Amino acid sequence: MNIVIISMFLILLIPIYQAWQNEDIWQRMLAVSSISTKASIMILAISVFKDDWMMGVVGVLILTIGNAGLMLLAHLLKRLKL
Repeated sequence: MNIVIISMFLILLIPIYQAWQNEDIWQRMLAVSSISTKASIMILAISVFKDDWMMGVVGVLILTIGNAGLMLLAHLLKRLKL
């Protein structure tokens, strides 16, 4: 279980590095979206391993609401033509 969680954490560092390197706002938003998705999947995997479904509900909420908020921000930036 620890190897799976550590590998998921290392994979989570890839979009963080990508967001740090690029100055383009769309590339950063794409990287942040990827971080949000990977973090929620990691929370879901931990909740399944620990058999704690309340943590799984939090992961599902982050997966749905977090990405919806990011899409709303993308549409606002698109209207501002940044």
